[in-house]
Amino acid sequence: MNVDRLSITMDAALGAAARKAAKRANLSVSAWIAEATADRLRNEALGEALVRWQSDDGAFTASELAAAGKALNPATPRATRGTTSRRSNR
Repeated sequence: MNVDRLSITMDAALGAAARKAAKRANLSVSAWIAEATADRLRNEALGEALVRWQSDDGAFTASELAAAGKALNPATPRATRGTTSRRSNR
């Protein structure tokens, strides 16, 4: 496996929090930071995809945003399958 060694500097409290989070996840700090970095990159790519989607199909409606919020919030029960929207034919 190819690796890229990095040296990073961060606020002491943030570093301590990263170490605790890595320990909770049973990962090395390097593995935890690598996963966090991958998550951040995926989130940025998703954001860019959503901007492109809206530029092609128009802004998301309030009901679409509400449905997405419900689907993404694990504390909220998910909408039933079969719900349709103007984008359901894709």
